[in-house]
Amino acid sequence: MIKYRNQEQNNNLDFSLNILFKLSALLVAFLFFYPINLSADSNKFGGRLIFATTSDPRSFNSILAKETSTTAITGLIFEGLTTTNGATLEVEPHLAKSWRIENDGLSWIFSLRDDVYWFDGKKFTADDVVFTFNDLIYNEDIPNSSRDIFTIEEKVFKVEKIDDFTVRFNLPGKFAPFLRSMSQEILPEHILKKHVEGGRFNFTWGTDSNPDEIIGTGPFKLTKYLPGERIVLERNPHYWKYTGKDRLPYLDEIIFMVVQSQDTSLLKFLDGQLDYYGLRGTDYPLLKPLEAEGDFTVYNTGPAFGSNFLVFNQNTGMNPNSNKPYVDSAKLSWFRDKRFRKAVAHAIDKEKIIEILMNDLGFNQYSGMSPSSGFFYHPDVKKYDYNIEKARNILSQAGFSDKNLDGIIEDSEGNSIEFNLFTNSGNTTRIQIAAIIRKDLENLGMKVNFLALEFNNLVSKMVSTYDWDAIIMGLTGGIEPHSGRNVWHSSGQLHMWYPRQETPNSDWEKRINEIFDAGVQELDREKRKVFYNEWQYIVSEELPFIYTVLPASIFAVRNKFGNLNPTPYGGAFHNLEEIYIKK
Repeated sequence: MIKYRNQEQNNNLDFSLNILFKLSALLVAFLFFYPINLSADSNKFGGRLIFATTSDPRSFNSILAKETSTTAITGLIFEGLTTTNGATLEVEPHLAKSWRIENDGLSWIFSLRDDVYWFDGKKFTADDVVFTFNDLIYNEDIPNSSRDIFTIEEKVFKVEKIDDFTVRFNLPGKFAPFLRSMSQEILPEHILKKHVEGGRFNFTWGTDSNPDEIIGTGPFKLTKYLPGERIVLERNPHYWKYTGKDRLPYLDEIIFMVVQSQDTSLLKFLDGQLDYYGLRGTDYPLLKPLEAEGDFTVYNTGPAFGSNFLVFNQNTGMNPNSNKPYVDSAKLSWFRDKRFRKAVAHAIDKEKIIEILMNDLGFNQYSGMSPSSGFFYHPDVKKYDYNIEKARNILSQAGFSDKNLDGIIEDSEGNSIEFNLFTNSGNTTRIQIAAIIRKDLENLGMKVNFLALEFNNLVSKMVSTYDWDAIIMGLTGGIEPHSGRNVWHSSGQLHMWYPRQETPNSDWEKRINEIFDAGVQELDREKRKVFYNEWQYIVSEELPFIYTVLPASIFAVRNKFGNLNPTPYGGAFHNLEEIYIKK
């Protein structure tokens, strides 16, 4: 039985506990900032891994990020409640240690780890999860692609704190990829809430930020950014993950060296300045014979994830600054004509691209998913063989012909078919693909003005100014179709050909909306596949993206790394925190 103590005893107890609490706090602070080395094998610790990137990051704000130049960095700094194992493809606990399901799958309760700290020593709690969803992702004033993913028929999730280390998600409907989608990065409330309340979040954690201000929970933290030169991340000495008695990660530093092009990256790899190089097909016969001499290994893991495509601007909107259409009315009429797009699809010589640019280490692409995606990939879509005569006939039937015999075809109104084609300057393969496609389209009588732009400028055109005609671009891929909702739903931030539509601009876009709304709520895997097969077929028929070719995922890695386990999905370093340098 618990009894009350008298006042004198209480005062003495309070004094003793007060001293104890202060000593405990000092000890915790000392251990946090001066951690005891619990390593069972100190030989694994130390060293650096050096990558190359052809583009500087646009920011260090993972919520706003829409490009890999940013997410390649932020993915090492921030973490989600779950993660996908790069080898098994299974969903595993991460910042959440476990979960349970209630209400027939409409409520998910996550138990969070209680041993995770932000870089500044503040403990990670449920408040950070609730803040990330309610104040950031679902904030209409913050443009982000995650909101497209975490909605069901335009209804959002209700995210609430149960206690400091328990969070409940109440869903408006069943959400099949829910666990996998919980890899969404969580950001710190105690750092960012004031920026949200002050209306400054969209300008927070830009590339001009002090690296010490970028606060995450991940295995590495930003320490230096020199624009046009390098991005340096160092080991988080307080990272929560262990293997045995070793506190991960093993590596001291990750460096991203900013280079001008893939050619420069290749030279630096051959010179020993880089530890990793993603091969183009034409690099294979050069690098493969040098494996022993260069002390590296070339890995070929099959078709790359993702997609590569030509996209035309079909945006019917008006620029609010100039009060002029984003796209010239004549060009818009061409780009929105499916016959025009089909003719272009038949005019692209994919086999030539694979042979010349990829050393036959590539694959024709027709679907919105890669063959490496596995279960949801649908091979039985509409395919477009290279056939110039067929392309000319399609254009002729649509009213396009060389009416004045000047070598350039005109539309039915007499407008010459001339447009600008962009791609990113650092990607030599895309530049070469653009050159081949330009030549193919000139064979049809089109005048194509090609220009390579710095990647971040190109992204700005696509998602902000909409000042473009045609672009050769690529998207990252995955194994879950719903992860592409921000691209395929007509209201999506990355619905490139005409983003953020208030209502679907066509019947087929409306149908894709319905497919994604229904597919995400279908828990039967086979029935889900039926939905996503239809989506892939519609895309192949309507051609908002004219797919080109998919390279083989080939990369070279120095032999000095231990715990390396390359996979098609995870690449070379999906288990980066476990990678170490062999002594």
